[in-house]
Amino acid sequence: MGSSFRGATAIAGLGETRYYKRGAAPDPEFKMTLEAIQLAAADAGIDVREIDGFASYSNDRNDPAHIAAALGSKHVGFSNMFWGGGGGGGSGAVANAAAAVAAGFCDIAVAYRGLAQGQFGRFGQGTTARAVPGAAAFTAPYGLMSPAQTFAMRVHRFMFEHGVKQEALRSVALASYYHAQRNPRAVMFGRPLSEEDYDSSRWIVEPFHLFDCCQENDGAAAVIVTSAERARDMQHRPAYILGAAQGSDYRQAATVHNAPDYATSNFKTLTPRLYAMAGLGPSEVDVVQSYENFTGGVMMSLVEHGFCEPDAVNEFFTLDTFRFDGGRLPLNTSGGNLAECYMHGLELITEAVRQIRGTAPCQLDREVNVSMVCSGPMVQPVSSLILGREQNR
Repeated sequence: MGSSFRGATAIAGLGETRYYKRGAAPDPEFKMTLEAIQLAAADAGIDVREIDGFASYSNDRNDPAHIAAALGSKHVGFSNMFWGGGGGGGSGAVANAAAAVAAGFCDIAVAYRGLAQGQFGRFGQGTTARAVPGAAAFTAPYGLMSPAQTFAMRVHRFMFEHGVKQEALRSVALASYYHAQRNPRAVMFGRPLSEEDYDSSRWIVEPFHLFDCCQENDGAAAVIVTSAERARDMQHRPAYILGAAQGSDYRQAATVHNAPDYATSNFKTLTPRLYAMAGLGPSEVDVVQSYENFTGGVMMSLVEHGFCEPDAVNEFFTLDTFRFDGGRLPLNTSGGNLAECYMHGLELITEAVRQIRGTAPCQLDREVNVSMVCSGPMVQPVSSLILGREQNR
């Protein structure tokens, strides 16, 4: 890992387009990605042509060479893709950008993600192809086709082994919608969720109700990463990168659902490295933004990051625990993937930075010194990020 990485870089600029429901974006994906990067550069107070490093994830279609040409970048010193589908690479893309800056490959990097499902097709549904190759050939014939079906099995196992009740999953959804009602940018702003609404919503696949599942949205988001020294002179309080880790547990990508540790969000081998680099533990984290593909993934992620023991989930997972105004562990304070926007989790990173800056719509009622992001539970690989203020460097 190397201790020199801790605090050597910072996130200094944030950019987000308007977020749309799936298929509703009026602009192409590439144009929205450029807009997000331009907004991030403006937020940092730099000329967009100074960006010389590019990092993304989840097979983002927006090629850095084309982005650099469109932006008029002076040169490209770093170009990187975090492998793997889903949102597991959100924190990892930022970490890769930070590593490039720390190593001197580039001076100013941008980590970005663009989505336009109306232009390129929809996520979250089973294939309609006549033939299914690879690992899916062992599962699709038996009806196991969609992400919801795949991840429900892991969550069901965890809930069975630890006696977890449905109310624990409900608390995650309630927290996201509670915060989204105070965030005008959220797609679900003005659409509050009650316990009764959750309980009466249709099953998608047990244990997931409708409101346990992430949205499908269009838009783009980007963050500017540069050295700690340079970030200090930019327009906003820097969010210093204290720790970052990425990876996967043993045989988690094994086909046919035969991973030895099945009921996991895949962070168990990652979190010790994350905390060791940051030089702190879960008790020092003030706020968490945890990727919600489904609420059950958040549940297992928080357990595997040390915030709660597996057998204490029912007591810990409540709306009172997760709300920004007085909660023990404020969670997904912009609304997250469930209620703000599904931007493959990059919007969780922008919210983590806003909490450090003190500019979030649901800003905590106490000082935020340490902010965490957990990216992409139950996919392979996953990643996490710990951000902090100057005094935590």
